Amino acid sequence: MDYLNYYGIDWIAMVLTFLAIWQIGNKNKIGFLLMMGGNSSWIAIGYLSESMAMIIANIIFFSMNLRAIIKWSKTHDSAPAPSEPLKS
Repeated sequence: MDYLNYYGIDWIAMVLTFLAIWQIGNKNKIGFLLMMGGNSSWIAIGYLSESMAMIIANIIFFSMNLRAIIKWSKTHDSAPAPSEPLKS
């Protein structure tokens, strides 16, 4: 069998993806950044394995995570502080 060498990028991608899922499950915004690192790693693997589907899918996933960070920041930045009374 002809095995491709991914230079450890596959392991990095896997670890970043699992850490990201864990952090997002804990409602931690850093998970989206970790996932974007994982997506970038998967894009590199797609390039090394000549898989256009993997490249395109992870570019889209990267964009979706970027959108999530932007939306999360807008939601949490505009929310009143817990000690601040709500204004009607």
